[in-house]
Amino acid sequence: MSEIYQEVEDSSSSDTEISSGDLLPANAALVIVDLQKAFDDPRFGRRNNPDAEANTGRLLAAWRTTGRPVIHVQHLSREPDSPYRPGQPGCDFKDEVRPQAGELVVQKSTNNAFIDTGLGPYLDDKRIGTLVVVGVATNNCVEATVRMAGNLGYRTYLVADATATAERIDLAGRVWRAEEIQALTLANLNGEYATVVSTEEILARLVAPRRTA
Repeated sequence: MSEIYQEVEDSSSSDTEISSGDLLPANAALVIVDLQKAFDDPRFGRRNNPDAEANTGRLLAAWRTTGRPVIHVQHLSREPDSPYRPGQPGCDFKDEVRPQAGELVVQKSTNNAFIDTGLGPYLDDKRIGTLVVVGVATNNCVEATVRMAGNLGYRTYLVADATATAERIDLAGRVWRAEEIQALTLANLNGEYATVVSTEEILARLVAPRRTA
């Protein structure tokens, strides 16, 4: 499995734990999971949260402005009929999150960004201990990556309104709405594996608050 390494240079400070209201570490990484055009394929069914891409774009802009590291995760499916298979338009990143020079791109073929990639070694090498995770699908690759990050000891923030999923049909034939799947997934991950937050909460932790006279 190949990985593309375009390393961010401004990530020299070590990570520390943060509590509510504190700023994120200077090297807290934004991890954008699988925000590729394939997610719009109608075979996946109705999605939730149409603002996920816009909110991710806001976070990405803030990360670039503050010089924090950005990690783009790209799924390269091995399934012949998958819209995520390399060589198809669906494999491309969405326009809102196209990587820029100097940003890391991690390519994977499983639902977990840590499996058979260089993500873990990169984070260790850069002494990055705080991850802010966004992307799709909430109950699939986002969940798998967040669970692994939590188990590996990273301080992990999952941005609820910068993630999305799609409806699913269970084994009994019931259709579960995307909103229901999203809510349950976030509840399962919050506390044990990550802290679920909003875009606004994260943005507020990127810059020091204005001082009043």
